[in-house]
Amino acid sequence: MTDRRSFMGYTLAASVLAPRIPSVMAEAPATAPIVATTAGKIRGVSDSGVYAFKGVPYAASTAGAGRFQPPARAKPWAGVRDASQLGHRSPQLLSLFHGFVPPEVEVMDRDEPMGEDCLVLNVWTPTLERASKLPVMVWLHGGGFTSGSGGFICYDGLHLAKNHDVVVVTVNHRLAALGYLYLAGLGAERFANSSNVGNLDIIAALEWARDNIASFGGDPGNVTIFGQSGGGGKVSSLMAMPAAHGLFVRAIAQSGASIKGIARDVASRDAERFLARLNLKPEQADQLLTVPMEQLLKASNEGSGPPINWGPVVDGKILPADPFDPVATAVSGNVPLMIGTVETEVTFFPGQPLEPMDDATFHGRVKQLLRTASDADVERVIAAYRKGRPDRANTDLYLIMASDGGFRAGILLEAERKAQQTQSPVYQYYFTWRSPVRDGKLRTYHTLEIPFVFDNVDECQSMTGSGADRLPLADKMSKAWVAFARTGNPNHPGLTDVWVPYDNTRRATMVFNDKCELLNDPYGAEQRLLRSLLGRT
Repeated sequence: MTDRRSFMGYTLAASVLAPRIPSVMAEAPATAPIVATTAGKIRGVSDSGVYAFKGVPYAASTAGAGRFQPPARAKPWAGVRDASQLGHRSPQLLSLFHGFVPPEVEVMDRDEPMGEDCLVLNVWTPTLERASKLPVMVWLHGGGFTSGSGGFICYDGLHLAKNHDVVVVTVNHRLAALGYLYLAGLGAERFANSSNVGNLDIIAALEWARDNIASFGGDPGNVTIFGQSGGGGKVSSLMAMPAAHGLFVRAIAQSGASIKGIARDVASRDAERFLARLNLKPEQADQLLTVPMEQLLKASNEGSGPPINWGPVVDGKILPADPFDPVATAVSGNVPLMIGTVETEVTFFPGQPLEPMDDATFHGRVKQLLRTASDADVERVIAAYRKGRPDRANTDLYLIMASDGGFRAGILLEAERKAQQTQSPVYQYYFTWRSPVRDGKLRTYHTLEIPFVFDNVDECQSMTGSGADRLPLADKMSKAWVAFARTGNPNHPGLTDVWVPYDNTRRATMVFNDKCELLNDPYGAEQRLLRSLLGRT
């Protein structure tokens, strides 16, 4: 989708390239918690019965010779390092984010500084007792593979940790060209391992959890990775990476799939195009180590030709094959998966119709969506969607179609192929609760389920409004996510219907709304018709 691609390209806000906070705190409250990690001691904060440690290095700085290289172990430090503030986010282009995404979501960004020493994570835990062995939930942020951070307000792990007895971790990793420029195909020895380093960063964070999370009350043998949008794509791609095998035992992909990776030949051509934007030839790739950050960021988004698609590359080694094409990856065959979408994903993005539309406009929009379909096929799809939702207006139906074609098609295909593998269960969900903000015109937009999953609806009223109906839904969803992380089964007493695994016959799906109910193949006929006409089967 053009709008999604635009969302991933941010214009530089150089003012946020700020100095790093001091690594050692001279003074701190006597009650501040201190934990020993493999690299040294860190001092966090205590808030509402939860211990929080922020900006914790899980690997070394990627500046200088570390650019485009796999992550290296964090350098040990003496004394006690302050871990009370967020660390750097990965360098990225920002200004299109501020003004591109809905302002209701924009205010979730804490705008922490960015820099190349960005391999940091944040931990929230209700206990520091090693014997607790709480389930660990590692969140991978959205923003495609080009933007975002683990520091957004809606990702704050305090309530999930406090209310549900889990350890929550959010991760920053390299993005865009710094994380996904494929230099291994250029032949230079220095860059022989320069492939998918952004995902290797996440793997390093999971290794940090394996080695350290017991000191934060967590169970290193019970780690779940979860993420939304680009974070869901990261979850899906990690499931196909041998180096990540065994570092997590469950996975949750929200509104983001990764059916195929980027082919090596395409990635190599994109690397040459990127170098050309900097007036460099392939044999001059070494000069990338000294190119100012501002120039690297601009080149990642600006230049002749089509935009470069940053993301994991099927390099035959780190990512041996496409994650879910033609079948589900065998690497994580034994890993249970929860996966799903929200109803009108596209209302997050600009340029979507939010006002009523007449039948002629509706037909034209659907024809544009289907591209090469005939008028007869357009009417077939419209009739199918009207039959499935007879009480919905034209605008609603179009937005649902666009979301089904742009998001849900990939999610369903990934679920189908994982279910076909039959080695571990798949749980499918569909979130249809409509936000009242902006007079309800945003409907059920991309990212809306996040405050419910994190039990943060009161902190995210700009996204959810302030109605009392939010609270029981947040309780049901956060408990389901935690139950899945704890046991691999999302059922809990708050769900009236038993949530059974998804298969390709019954297609059981938990629909989350004011009423949470398990439905078999909800709206399946129209979705499959749309997918067939889009070639997404």
